[in-house]
Amino acid sequence: MESKRALDFLERHGMAPQRVNPAEAAVKMCASLQQGLESHGQQMPMIATYISNDGVVPLDSPAIVIDAGGTNFRRALITFTHEGAKVEELWRSPMPGIKEPVSWDEFIGFVADSIMPIIDRADKIGFCFSYNAEITPEIDGKVTAIDKEVVVKGCEGKLVGASLVRELERRGKPGKHVVILNDTVAVLLGGSAVLDKSKYGGFIGQVSGTGTNTCCSLPMNRITKLGRNEDTGILVNLEAGMYDGIDRGDFDLELDAQSNVPGSKLFEKLTAGVYLGELCRIMLRAAAEEGLLSAAGAENAMKLGKIDSAVIDAWSVGEKLSQISDDEEDGAFVQTVSRALFERSARCMCTNILAIMLMTGEGKDREKPVCVCAEGSLVQKSHCYLPMLEGFLDEYAAKICGHYAVMKVGYETTMPGSAAAALLN
Repeated sequence: MESKRALDFLERHGMAPQRVNPAEAAVKMCASLQQGLESHGQQMPMIATYISNDGVVPLDSPAIVIDAGGTNFRRALITFTHEGAKVEELWRSPMPGIKEPVSWDEFIGFVADSIMPIIDRADKIGFCFSYNAEITPEIDGKVTAIDKEVVVKGCEGKLVGASLVRELERRGKPGKHVVILNDTVAVLLGGSAVLDKSKYGGFIGQVSGTGTNTCCSLPMNRITKLGRNEDTGILVNLEAGMYDGIDRGDFDLELDAQSNVPGSKLFEKLTAGVYLGELCRIMLRAAAEEGLLSAAGAENAMKLGKIDSAVIDAWSVGEKLSQISDDEEDGAFVQTVSRALFERSARCMCTNILAIMLMTGEGKDREKPVCVCAEGSLVQKSHCYLPMLEGFLDEYAAKICGHYAVMKVGYETTMPGSAAAALLN
């Protein structure tokens, strides 16, 4: 059910998804990625993780895994077997620093406490640390900031892995090796660990959920800002949400101005689930003010409170439209606007994936496509996002640009990915 009135509204305000042509936009994004490889301080950080995805994950070798991010903390013991990743001793807790501020020593003490019951079962520790950190050549993380409602005082400049190793040594548990990585890198490693890597021409990690990010593998000497000559392949965290090369419409500008960080993470604000619901709310209120909805529909639109991407995902397939109005034209309008936001997000992610393939030169063999290991609420739960993305990869990446990619959607792959990072590095 498509609304001509809504299509005109989208076009008039610069919000029509067709404005994003992935075949053209990817060339521009590729140039920005290359700049990030060449020098520090670029808009695209292109963070070297020093983590390799080469080789086969050893079987029956356990690794301790820690996952700290957002508001939740998890730890487990993970072993890869012929049947896949075996998860044992899973324990969850709210992140320290959520209820009240904690010091860095208290945070590290909490982490050490959490793994002490399993510390003698493995020497390798994979630590998924989803906060701002500079990755060192030793695959440690030097903390820049801890946010997302978590307050850890005195964390800036601290080395996560080294701090944990010292604390374990103090407790009489020496000889532990810690690898630090973020969730996007963990998704790539966790998704690819259970695949026959020889069947693919490369791997891309993709998070499309509350946030947006991607990562890929490159020879170290391609990352010229590092000044190193090794041709060893390492994973590069793009921090893709920071890209600003996609044209924005009127309501994108309004959303950005109202955000906590105006002018920052513009690509994420076009694509991520945390923003799509609010963007739709802003657009429906504007439509009401422009007289494009019935009286009842306009009243309901003006009363809308915070809505998330799950709400507008239902609207995009014609479900629960009575939340706005029982008027058929209102329903078509809301469905068209909602669907357009998912379509534009999918076009942007197609742009991102294609830009990576243009940069790496991978995916030119139809028989050995690039494998996109993906996770997040949009790829996992949305009715329309994944089919749209796959369609655009076929239309723009494959047919127009000659680069082939397949999507492999994972579930809870960050912890197995963190284990793979520890076991492979």
